[in-house]
Amino acid sequence: MEPFVQLNGLVAPVDRVNVDTDAIIPKQFLKRIERSGFGQFLFFEWRWDEQGNVIPEFNLNKPRYQGASVLISRANFGCGSSREHAPWAILDYGFRCIIAPSFADIFYNNCFKNGILPIKLSEEQVEDLFQRTNAKEGYTLKVDLENSVLSDEDGLSISFQIDEHRRQFLLQGLDDIGLTLQHENAITAYEAKRAASVSA
Repeated sequence: MEPFVQLNGLVAPVDRVNVDTDAIIPKQFLKRIERSGFGQFLFFEWRWDEQGNVIPEFNLNKPRYQGASVLISRANFGCGSSREHAPWAILDYGFRCIIAPSFADIFYNNCFKNGILPIKLSEEQVEDLFQRTNAKEGYTLKVDLENSVLSDEDGLSISFQIDEHRRQFLLQGLDDIGLTLQHENAITAYEAKRAASVSA
């Protein structure tokens, strides 16, 4: 997993509350067995109509938001079913950071396991980010996980809080398997000792 230390990213807004995982990645696309390739289906039913035509009003279809790596949204982002395909789709599309007032617990946990930084800010702070994003084409944020600070070119500076264990996961680029493999020598020694005692 790629470490997350700092990100200078274009911001894209999805101005909706209760964005659920079925909206993030609809169920008909869950048959894929690999983690890659889901980005093309992100927010599928909001990006295309029933005839397959692009819905130009949806922000991710607007040229000004192409290449965005920071997503801002409203409360209870990632609610609904627990499908891990939702963060897979978000990451595959290109987003490394999501900012919202609150997240569904399972989705929030899955973000860290997949290298995505979910940041919780107050409703007022998120509203300010929406206004800044809407007012300035090409609006970018610097996401500094090392110092837990968000900033922009116009003097904005917001401190955010992340559980230290999860922060270290992202800074070091570790998932659960990577964390376990840090103790590979101890595991190997234990297995050898166990095998010797069983054969004795």
